[in-house]
Amino acid sequence: PGIFAFLADTLLVLSFQTPLKKTNALIAQMGITFVNAYVPSALCCPSRASILTGKYPHNHHVVNNTLEGNCSSKLWQKIQEPYTFPALLKAMCGYQTFFAGKYLNEYGAEDAGGVGHVPPGWSFWYALEKNSKYYNYTLSVNGKARRHGENYSVDYLTDVLANMSLDFLEYKSNFEPFFMMIATPAPHSPWTPAPQYTKSFQNVSAPRNSNFNIHGKNKHWLIRQAKTPMSNSSIQFLDDAYRKRWQTLLSVDDLIEKLVKKLEVNGELDNTYIFYTSDNGFHTGQFSLPIDKRQLYEFDIKVPLLVRGPGIKPNQTNKMLVANIDLGPTILDIAGYDLNKTQMDGMSLLPLLRGDKNVTWRSDFLVEYQGEGYNGSDPTCPGLGPGVTHCFPDCVCEDSYNNTYACVRTLSASWDLQYCEFDDREVFVEVYNLTADPHQINNIAKTIDQEILEKMNYRLMMLQSCSGATCRTPGVFDPGYRFDPRLMFSNHGLRARRFSAQFL
Repeated sequence: PGIFAFLADTLLVLSFQTPLKKTNALIAQMGITFVNAYVPSALCCPSRASILTGKYPHNHHVVNNTLEGNCSSKLWQKIQEPYTFPALLKAMCGYQTFFAGKYLNEYGAEDAGGVGHVPPGWSFWYALEKNSKYYNYTLSVNGKARRHGENYSVDYLTDVLANMSLDFLEYKSNFEPFFMMIATPAPHSPWTPAPQYTKSFQNVSAPRNSNFNIHGKNKHWLIRQAKTPMSNSSIQFLDDAYRKRWQTLLSVDDLIEKLVKKLEVNGELDNTYIFYTSDNGFHTGQFSLPIDKRQLYEFDIKVPLLVRGPGIKPNQTNKMLVANIDLGPTILDIAGYDLNKTQMDGMSLLPLLRGDKNVTWRSDFLVEYQGEGYNGSDPTCPGLGPGVTHCFPDCVCEDSYNNTYACVRTLSASWDLQYCEFDDREVFVEVYNLTADPHQINNIAKTIDQEILEKMNYRLMMLQSCSGATCRTPGVFDPGYRFDPRLMFSNHGLRARRFSAQFL
């Protein structure tokens, strides 16, 4: 079969339906929508590494968007790239493979081989150098640099990716199965829409949920430091960004329509699986944080996941807890590869796609992030001390070196819960009951039952040290879960080691 994976950058999960009407009609309504799809790390490079490897960040060791954080570094290239699912698809399953778009944020860095480096596993390689752009960028075309300017008709990146993909479908071999991964920078900043869409959504503004523009009381210090209420200029800025993000997605919607129609013309649509997802969510004003991701809350870790393909009934929704570490195992499973031969942490979604009955599934997964931050103080915000980064004019900083945390996100028949611990001076803990508090306003860490806290602490340590099959053991609220308090003492210190950058 053919397999498509569309990856939009930093998509706001609550709103993807509105700007993506064609995508909704062509994929969601023709297949399945996973309403509880998450990323283990709400940042581009760690999340993309999880998609490619099927592993949690503590196993693929990409911890943030810097070379020092292992983003597209030589170490990543040596240790992880040869075992990504595209490498296995090509080498072991005989697939012709095609990549177009944003790969990893530091891809093309001189210290990591430049654009001449083509990762193993790709028959055709059209990768963006470094991070998201729409004009004036460089592509690695099978290892050769191709520069683009600012002429819309030939340079607008979303359209360029669409045309390259259409060419591949036109000229590929019909004697081998194919896999395509198309990773649009849209709707990532700088949010440059195509000219025909600059007037769209003029009346749209960011959602005003109950957690919009309120103080994040009882949360870790990085949230508490945000100025509340936000200034009018900050609100205008985030509303404008939200609108432009929607505008850029209209070109993504066009891309998907063109490719689905091409598959139909080629007679391949009914034999092709199509996945649509994103590498992380995005916040726009929640808890008075203007715009970014990197936080542990639903608005940053939850993403859309739509799938259509052979054996998938139309217009379904699925409430199972799924994560982007499941995409690699799923695609390899579709291709007939023995998943026991991999070291992947995720689970194949194929039984869920086919509607198999009595599927044993996870009830929790791990979220982990190691903060970025500068050694010095931000000159505009000296009062916040060293280590902060991505600061807005009101000294609202979106990240810091000790914005380093790990969470267990639980979703079972009786519990909808998130438990998080920070690696900071406070050893801060946040716990949310999302059944009663879906917008995560009230941190119940000091009022929840102590036994639950102990079990969640133990489960967090287990997941932070898991690898492969041990990442899929029963969660705290599974019938098969066993709690042995003695193990908490023998494993104590795991967290400190896992959070340390020294393992890189």
